[in-house]
Amino acid sequence: MSELEFTLEEDGSYTIGNKSYISKDEVYGDYECADRGLLLPLFSEYTWPLEVRAFLYFMGLLYCFLGVAIIADIFMGSIEKITSKTRKVYLTSEKEDEPEVIEVRIWSDAVANLTLMALGSSAPEILLSIIEIIGNDFRAGDLGPGTIVGSAAFNLFVISAVCVMFIPKGEIRRIKDIKVFAVTTVFSVVAYLWLLIIVVAVSPGRVEVWEAVVTLVMFPSLVLIAWLAEKNFFGVPNKTDTSKQIELGNFQPADKFLRERQYFRDGRLDRDGLVAFIKEVKNYPGLTDEDAAVLAASKLVESQSHSRMWYRVGAVRSMTGGRKTQPQLSYKLKEGVDTYLHSVYSAMNEHPEAPTVGEVPQVQPHKNAIVDFHSASCAVMENIGKFQVAICRTGRMDNRVSVRVETIDGTATVDQDYIGINEILTFEANEREKFIDVEIINDNQWEPDEEFFLKISLLMDPEKREGVQLGRISIMEITILNDDEPGIVMFQKRGFLVKESIGNAVIPVVRKNGADGEITVKWRTIDKSAVSGRDFTGGEGLLTFKHTETLQNIEIPIIDDMTPEKDEHFEVELFDPEGGAKLGQINRTAVTITNDDDFNSFLSNMMQMTNANVHALQVHHETYLGQIKDALNVNGGDIENATCMDYILHFLTFGWKIIFALVPPPGILGGWLCFFVSLGVIGLLTAIVGDLASIFGCLVGLKDGVTAITFVALGTSLPDTFASKAAAVQEKYADNAVGNVTGSNSVNVFLGLGLPWLIAAIVHAVREEDFIVQKGNLGFSVGLFTGLSILCIGILLARRFFGFFGKAELGGPPVPRYASGIVMMSLWMVYVLFSSFQQYDYFGKP
Repeated sequence: MSELEFTLEEDGSYTIGNKSYISKDEVYGDYECADRGLLLPLFSEYTWPLEVRAFLYFMGLLYCFLGVAIIADIFMGSIEKITSKTRKVYLTSEKEDEPEVIEVRIWSDAVANLTLMALGSSAPEILLSIIEIIGNDFRAGDLGPGTIVGSAAFNLFVISAVCVMFIPKGEIRRIKDIKVFAVTTVFSVVAYLWLLIIVVAVSPGRVEVWEAVVTLVMFPSLVLIAWLAEKNFFGVPNKTDTSKQIELGNFQPADKFLRERQYFRDGRLDRDGLVAFIKEVKNYPGLTDEDAAVLAASKLVESQSHSRMWYRVGAVRSMTGGRKTQPQLSYKLKEGVDTYLHSVYSAMNEHPEAPTVGEVPQVQPHKNAIVDFHSASCAVMENIGKFQVAICRTGRMDNRVSVRVETIDGTATVDQDYIGINEILTFEANEREKFIDVEIINDNQWEPDEEFFLKISLLMDPEKREGVQLGRISIMEITILNDDEPGIVMFQKRGFLVKESIGNAVIPVVRKNGADGEITVKWRTIDKSAVSGRDFTGGEGLLTFKHTETLQNIEIPIIDDMTPEKDEHFEVELFDPEGGAKLGQINRTAVTITNDDDFNSFLSNMMQMTNANVHALQVHHETYLGQIKDALNVNGGDIENATCMDYILHFLTFGWKIIFALVPPPGILGGWLCFFVSLGVIGLLTAIVGDLASIFGCLVGLKDGVTAITFVALGTSLPDTFASKAAAVQEKYADNAVGNVTGSNSVNVFLGLGLPWLIAAIVHAVREEDFIVQKGNLGFSVGLFTGLSILCIGILLARRFFGFFGKAELGGPPVPRYASGIVMMSLWMVYVLFSSFQQYDYFGKP
C-alpha cells in the first residue's frame, strides 16, 4: 500500500493525497463544545451565554431522564406481557370429574430476571455505550463505560444502603433464593475482574476480538448457570423445595395459608376466596360495593408475587403522575384500614340488590364513652307523680362526658300530661349510671293511654362531643297507663323472617296490660330444620323488665355460611315468668332463615368490579385506547386519589406521555412489537441523553468520565432506587430489593461493554487496526469498584450470618442497620471521589 502525502497548511487545514480537509478548530472557532454531540446541537447556539447554555442542557438532561423512564415503563410492559405467558397444569381434586386446573408461568424467574427484565432496567446504559462507539466511528469513549461502571456502583452501594436502612422498625428481610444470588454475585465480581484483566494485563490499551467474544459469551453462561441453580442442580436442596413450588404455582401449607389470611390463592380471584373475604369483613359498616371491590383488588395485588420490574414500573409512575400499580384507597377507606387493610366492610347492607339488615352504628368503645337508655320503652301510671329513668354509660370510662336529655311530644303533650325536660346530664369519670326525674301530671280526667318520648343527644360544642357517642337506644318511649298490674309477657308475632346475612336476629318481647314492678322471663331456642351451631347460635337466657319497662329484645346470632340452601327455621320459647307476670297468648315464635336469593347476583357483581380494578392495575395496556387514556389523564384517570404532586408531575411529563402513547401497546402480537419499537425509541432518546450529558459536562468543565459516573449514572438509576425501596418494604424477602442488583450489574458488563466492544473490534480488525481502549482511567475505575464491591458484598454476607445484624441482609437492630447503610454510602462516595481524581490526573498520568 503506497503512502499518501500529508501537507499541513498555516491556517490549520491539511491535505492528504489529493484531498483537502478543514481543521475542527477552524470550523467551530470559539463555538465551545459544539463538536461533542452526535445529534446536538440542532441549531446554532454561538451567541448564547455559556451559563445559559449550561443551564438549558442540564434541564434538558433531567427532562430526558424522565422521558427515558416513561418509555422504559412501556418497554417493561411489553416484557411483562411476554414473560407472563402461562401453561395449564391439571391436578387431581376431590371431585372425580373436575380436576383442579392451575396456570404456571412458562418463563423461569431466573431466566426472565437476567434476560428481558435486566435488559429492561439496563437498556439506557447498554444503548448509550453502543451508540457512543458507533457515533465515534467505532472508537472507544469515556461516557458509555463510565456510565456502566458508575451505574453498577450506585446500584450496589447506594441501593443496598437504602434497602438496609429503610426496612420498617423491628423487621428483617432475607434473600430467599441464595443459590441464584451466589451465582450472580460471583459473576458480577468476575465480570469486572475480567474487564481489568483485558484492559490492563492481557492486551494493555486495546481490546481484541476474542476478548470481546468471551465477554459477550459470559452473558448466556450466567443465565444458564443461574437457571441450573434455580432448578437445584448444585448440591444440597433448599429447606423448602422452591423448584416444586414454582412448578406447581407457589403453593403454601394450609396452616400458613389460613394464618396469613391469603384469601386469593396465587393472587387469583375465585369465588371461594371472595366468599371468605366477605365473611371476614362483612360485619363492619360504612362502605359501598365499589369500596369493597377496591379492597378486594388490593388484597389480590398484595397476595400476588411481584417481580423487580413491577416495582420499577410503580416507581416510574409515581415519579411521573401516572396510574399507580397498587390500588389507592380513598381517605374514607384509609381511615378504616389503619390496623388491618380489610377490617371495614358493609356492602351487604349498601348493595341495592343485597338483603338489607339495617343501619348499625359503628361503636368504638375503646375510644368513646357510649351513652344510651337501659330500655327502649316504659309505661307508668298516670298518678305516679315523679319517677326515675336510668341512663347508662359503657365503653370508655376514664373521661368526663355530658349529653343533653329532652322530651318530645307524642299523643301526650307537655304541660298537660307531663312536665317537659331539657337539661344537660354529666357523667364523671368511672360513673356508669345516672337517673333523671320525669313527672307525670294527673288531671283526674279519663283518657286513653298516651305516650311521649325522651331523647338523648350530643352537645353542640365540638369539644364536648369528643370522647362520647350515642348508643343504640337514644330515644325512649314513655306510655302513661291507667292500671298498676305487672302485666303479661309475650312475643309480638308468631313468626319472624330473617335473611341469612342479617348477622343477629332481633326478636322483640312485649309486656302488656300493666308495667308495675320488676319481672323476669326465661327463653330458649328449639332446633327444627335449622340447627344450633350450624345455622344459628342458640341456647337459653333471661329477660328482665324493670319497673315501667314494656319492651325487651332477644338477639340470636345467625350463621351465614355463604352457600345456597333451602329456607330453614327454628323456634324460640318463653317460659317460667317471675315477679307476678304471666305468659301471654304468643309464648312461642318461629324464626325462618331465608336463603339470600340475590347473593349470587351480588357476588357476581363483586367479582366483576374486583376484576375490573385488578385489570386497571396491570403494568401494560392491551389497546391504544387504554394507553392514550392513561397518557391524557393524571393518575391514569383516578382523579379522586390524585395528589397535587401528581398534577405537577403529570403536567411536566405530559409531552413525553403523548408521544410515547403512539408506541404499539403490548397487547398487540404478544408484546414483541412493543418490545422492539420501544427499544428503538429508548435508543434514540439515549443518543440525545449522551449528547446532552457530554455537552453539559464540557460546558461546566467536567470530563465525560466524571459526568458518566455522577449525573448520567444517577439519572438512569433513580427509578431502580425507588423500586428497590418499595420492594424491600413490601416483600417478605430481599430478592427483589437487592438480590437482583448483582445480576443487573453483570448484564451491564456483558451486554453494555461486550456487545459494543465486539462490534468495534470486528470493524477495526477489518480495517487492520487495533481497537484502542485507554487503560488508565477505565482500569482504575474498574479496579476500585471491584475492590469496594467485594467489601460491600462481604457486609451483606456478614449481615446474613451474624446475629448481631439480625441474621438478614436487610433491616435488623437499629444501630448495626444504620451503621451498615452509612458504610455502604461511604463506599459509593469513595468510588466517585477517587475515580474523579483519577480523571483529572491527581494520582499521576496513566
